Amino acid sequence: MPVDGRRIGTVDLLVSATFLLVGLVNAAPVAGLLGGSALRRLYGTTPADPATAVLLRHRAVLLGLLGAALAVAAFVPAWRMPAGIAGLVSMVVFVVLAPPRRGLPAGITRTAVIDVLLSVLLAGALLAG
Repeated sequence: MPVDGRRIGTVDLLVSATFLLVGLVNAAPVAGLLGGSALRRLYGTTPADPATAVLLRHRAVLLGLLGAALAVAAFVPAWRMPAGIAGLVSMVVFVVLAPPRRGLPAGITRTAVIDVLLSVLLAGALLAG
């Protein structure tokens, strides 16, 4: 299947699939824009005050933008390095801030574990692509 005068190989398809997967997972929290019940489903907690709700909803927008950039990078190789680095920084920082420990809701711990797995996949895609 020629694209830009070359054939798409297995590695290219895996790299694209990885960027698309990581993009979709990163964009999933955009549902948090809907408010408290959506945030509770995502993170296992409800914001204690209106300011925290605003911050979490703003986080949802930023993750939606990051997810969109990663998804575009699946199809536009020139976007891979900047979107991939932004994705890695975002996920690694979250893992550092929310290591599995007592006191955090299960949803946050689950998010940290997913971010570790996605970071490994994304780093591999960046190295392969």
